[in-house]
Amino acid sequence: MEKSRSVGASSPVNGRQDWDTRRKRKIAEITQALSVSPVDVAALRRMAISEGGLLTDELRCEVWPRLLNVPLHVLDQEPETVDRENNKDYNQVLLDVQRSLRRFPPGMPDEQREGLQEELINIILRVLKRNPQLHYYQGYHDIVVTFLLVLGERLATALVEKLSTHHLRDFMDPTMDNTKHILNYLMPIIERVNPEVHDFMQQAEVGTVFALSWLITWFGHVLSDFRHVVRLYDFFLACHPLMPIYFAAVIVLYREEEVLDCECDMAMVHHLLSQIPQDLPYETLISRAGDLFVQFPPSELAKEAASHESMAASTFKDFELASTQQRPDSVLRRRRRQKQSTLETSAATSVVAVAQPSAARRFVRLAVMGLTVALGAAALAVVNTALEWAPKLDLFP
Repeated sequence: MEKSRSVGASSPVNGRQDWDTRRKRKIAEITQALSVSPVDVAALRRMAISEGGLLTDELRCEVWPRLLNVPLHVLDQEPETVDRENNKDYNQVLLDVQRSLRRFPPGMPDEQREGLQEELINIILRVLKRNPQLHYYQGYHDIVVTFLLVLGERLATALVEKLSTHHLRDFMDPTMDNTKHILNYLMPIIERVNPEVHDFMQQAEVGTVFALSWLITWFGHVLSDFRHVVRLYDFFLACHPLMPIYFAAVIVLYREEEVLDCECDMAMVHHLLSQIPQDLPYETLISRAGDLFVQFPPSELAKEAASHESMAASTFKDFELASTQQRPDSVLRRRRRQKQSTLETSAATSVVAVAQPSAARRFVRLAVMGLTVALGAAALAVVNTALEWAPKLDLFP
C-alpha cells in the first residue's frame, strides 16, 4: 500500500517535469528561430500556435513584432507627444480607460496603474492621429491594454498601429457593416460541424451579438485571467485575421450540451452564451479552431457569410427590443417531432438519401473534434495559409 501511494504521488511530479522539459525545449527553439538570419518567421508562427504559445512576455517582446512584420527602425522610434485637448476621441477614450481597472493585475499600486492608464490613452490617441481613416470603437482599449502590459508603451504603439491597419481594420470603419459581416461567418462554421446546435440557435433567433465583444476585443474584455488572454493573442497574431471568429465558434460548439439544454428562447440563449466560462480548455479549443480553419477555410464560407441574413441586432438596444419577440421552446419541440415523423414514414430510398449527408456530417464532426491538441499538420496548414494570405496586406515578410 505504501508503495502504491508513492507511485500515485509521483505522477503529478513526473508530469510537471515532462512539461518543464518540453518548455525548455520550446524556449530553445524560439531562441534559435530568432537568432538566424533572416529570422525564421514560419517557425515562430508554429511556436505561437502550438501548445503553450510563446510562454513568456520576454519572448513575446521579441516575437510579436516579427509576427506582425514591424520593421526594426519603427520599433526604435520614440513615441511623439499627444495633443489631447484637440482630439475628438479623447473624451470617449478617457471614459473607457477609466472603466478598465479590472484589466490591470490585481494588487498593482494605484500610482503604477494610473501611470499605465495615461500611457494607454496616449497609445490610442497616437495611433488614431497617425491614421485618420481609423475610427475608435468601444472595446479597442481592451486590445491595446494587452499590448501595453506585455510590451510597454514604445513597442505597443508600433504594434498596435500595425494591427489596427490590418487585423482590426474592419472594426475601425465608420459603421459596423464589416464587423457584422465577420460575425456572419460564425453560424456557417457551427452549421458545418454541428447542424443541431445551428438549428437550435436559429430557432431561438439568438443571432450573433453575444459574440460581438469576443471578436472586437480578441476576448480581452471577457476573460479574467491575463495568461489566457496573451495565449490567445499568440495564436491570433500567428494566424489569419478571421481566426478569432473560428475560436468563437469552437466555444459555442464546446458548450453544445448547455446550449441544447437551454430553453429555446432568444433572451435565455443569449444570456447563456454571453456568459463565457473562465475554465475553458484553451489548448484544446485552440487546436479545434485551427482544425476548423483548415477544414472550412474562409474562402469556402465567404458566399454563405455574404448571403447570410443575420438575426443579430447591431446594438444591444436593438437586442432588447427584439427580445420581446421570443419563440417558445414548444415550437422547436413540435418541429422536431414533425421532422422525426416525416423521416419515419418516408420510403426506404428517402431514408437512404437522408442518412447519407447525416453520416457525412458525423464523420466531419469526429474528424474536426478528434485531432491532436498539438495541432501537428493542422498547425502547419494554418501557418501556410497565413503565409499565402500575407502578401495581400503586406503583413508578413
